[in-house]
Amino acid sequence: MEDVAAFAAALDRVRRQAGLSYRQLADRAHYSHAHLIRATSGEHLPAWDVAAAYLTGCGVPADLLPVWHRRWQQASRDPRDIVGLLQNAENLEDLGVALAALARPRSLRTLEQHTGIPRATIQAWLRGTRLPSRDRLDHLVRMIGATSTERAAVSEAVERLSSGRLRPAPAA
Repeated sequence: MEDVAAFAAALDRVRRQAGLSYRQLADRAHYSHAHLIRATSGEHLPAWDVAAAYLTGCGVPADLLPVWHRRWQQASRDPRDIVGLLQNAENLEDLGVALAALARPRSLRTLEQHTGIPRATIQAWLRGTRLPSRDRLDHLVRMIGATSTERAAVSEAVERLSSGRLRPAPAA
């Protein structure tokens, strides 16, 4: 599974293979050289628009960007962490945190457009303020491209919550 550090290292290899300094790449990518250095630090995943500009600046052809985008999406979440969050969910808030991690990096607008589920509903699920219906949540999870393990963990967490086996979220 691609992680943030591996993605950052791959970006840096592309820059080095292109024979570019960070300052030269900054001129081509239209981001500061410091911003591009942070993109390859491995500490945080750069936003996709930064990664795409970085790759384009290095001469990566546009037809390869979808491949890189999939790598970026994989780096944005670790399914083992998400399954663990779902297995340990004890309340709606915990479920929301896990669902938000699963949906990352997609925006509420993108999720709404692809599922037909209103943004406000999805946002309530991700914030842990509303229990999702099984069918609608399954539709969302499938659209996100969750693995069968992730889908099963979501289903089990919703089942626990629906049956009252989860404790309510602590008062804020």
